[in-house]
Amino acid sequence: MSSVTARPTGETPARPRSDLVWTVPNLLSALRLLGVPLFLWLVLGPEADGWALALLVLSGITDWLDGFLARRWNQSSVLGQLLDPIADRLYLLAVVVGLALRDVIPWWIAVLLPLRDLLLWGLVPLLRTRGYSSLPVHFIGKAATFCLLYALPLLLLGDGDSSAAVLARVFGWAFAGWGIGLYWWAGVLYAWQVRRLLVTTPRRSARA
Repeated sequence: MSSVTARPTGETPARPRSDLVWTVPNLLSALRLLGVPLFLWLVLGPEADGWALALLVLSGITDWLDGFLARRWNQSSVLGQLLDPIADRLYLLAVVVGLALRDVIPWWIAVLLPLRDLLLWGLVPLLRTRGYSSLPVHFIGKAATFCLLYALPLLLLGDGDSSAAVLARVFGWAFAGWGIGLYWWAGVLYAWQVRRLLVTTPRRSARA
């Protein structure tokens, strides 16, 4: 298992600027956040699945674009580092809740995915006792998110009886199985890294 390479608070190699607010990357992240309630309305209100899927695709494009522009234009900011993961988690939560309310996926999936995030958020106070704010994103976590971002739209497309819907449903559940497994595996790795960090790193005083 890889060693812990946690990120100390305020000690990143390329420190984001705290004074940057009105930037294009932050605007894109804010627009993604505004798309979360719109997605839920499209799925649960008029059941406009085509528009809902288009919104998910647009969200994925802006997710990549805001990070690319932040690096390209040197506009990395503290606000951007907060907005980006919040938007990702809210979109994932909105999709699983929306699909569960439509009976496209069972409720245990809608509970299982956010439960992992809640458990990891509970580890943040322990990290702060060692002077760290977060752990770096693991490649397994990225792979899990990749699988889920394919699985959930495919399951939405599979809500029907046509041959295309059946095919989308088969691939959707395949991606979902891998995504859920990897999502929790990444969570176990994060928890193990926190445990090692607590054992190997001395506690920091509140003043420090």
